[in-house]
Amino acid sequence: MEQQTNYGQNSVCVELQQARALVPLKDMSEAHLQVLLDGARAEFLYPGQSLFNRGAVDQCHLYLLYGDLLLEDADGLETVVKGRTTIMPLAHERPRQYQAIAATDCAVLRIHSDELDKLLTWSQVADYLHSVIARDRDMDEDVKWMMQVLRSNLFFKVPPLNVEEIFSQMTPRLVDAGEVIIRQGEIGDMCYFIKEGRAEVTRQGPTGSEKVASIAEGRCFGEDALVNDAPRNASVTMTSDGVIMCLPKQAFYRLLKAPKVPLVSYQTVLQRDVKQTAVVDVRSDEEYAQGHIPGAVNIPLHLLGIKSRLLRLGVHYICYCDTGRRSGAATHLLREQGFSVKALEHCDQLFHRADSELTPEADKNYVLREGLAVAGQ
Repeated sequence: MEQQTNYGQNSVCVELQQARALVPLKDMSEAHLQVLLDGARAEFLYPGQSLFNRGAVDQCHLYLLYGDLLLEDADGLETVVKGRTTIMPLAHERPRQYQAIAATDCAVLRIHSDELDKLLTWSQVADYLHSVIARDRDMDEDVKWMMQVLRSNLFFKVPPLNVEEIFSQMTPRLVDAGEVIIRQGEIGDMCYFIKEGRAEVTRQGPTGSEKVASIAEGRCFGEDALVNDAPRNASVTMTSDGVIMCLPKQAFYRLLKAPKVPLVSYQTVLQRDVKQTAVVDVRSDEEYAQGHIPGAVNIPLHLLGIKSRLLRLGVHYICYCDTGRRSGAATHLLREQGFSVKALEHCDQLFHRADSELTPEADKNYVLREGLAVAGQ
């Protein structure tokens, strides 16, 4: 059944499938996209209503879901944008270079840009890990529960660069059917994930103990202990033999601190020796096609696990995106594989900025050959 996000009276519903057609939302997992939509807002505009004015500076991605929107630039030139025919965010420069006015009844999806970027990066790093785990036959039995863990809201505050470290901070524990893992009323300092087996959640109330839920592989419990010192509000008892993974509070706190990646300036990019250095755009192929750094190849972050085989040891790489978050994650992941990689600093000043020094290239694309960028066919 198609999920919808409803934003209340006089608002419109956004179908998950419709949102998955938008860029860069289309490159997110369904679980992460649903979380993003839960915090987004859909607005209804009547003819003549203004969506934004020239010179406005906001921190939102705006998508036209349906209707006709009129964009007018500083010279009075007008462009009509039609809903369901564009998948890119509307006039996304900062500050806005157009005045946007509804020409017909319109529906617009408004998403906070930073939240989108965080969840997008998280989702794509999880996709990268999925591809890495899937290639390791020794981890075949771990794929399901590990991916469930990566979709847990608990970790959305963990910097994407630390996603790989989540599992290294957990310790396994064999448990038996009937074993009580946490008890209501106790102060905890650890949360748990079920790797194998099932458990039952119960809560003691005025009329006695009542069953709250049954939980299975991949599910997390006891996570409140990581963010506060309140007593446990329920008990969890194993209903089968199994294995649980334990994450202590201090280990979780360590995960919240992002590691640093080496950075280079845009001047370094311009002065690079193309026989030794390649520039890698880790945005989606649609974003790349809209305009990229001249000579840059495109390897979207979520495909990095598959396409990193195109890179070569001995070649230097510079990764970039439009905010620095996806490129920072890509740089970290590739350096973990042993490649020489740095991230471009101040990416956010090159893209979507009206005063950017970058003149994007959109009529050419490049591919990697022997690890270096060459013009595509």
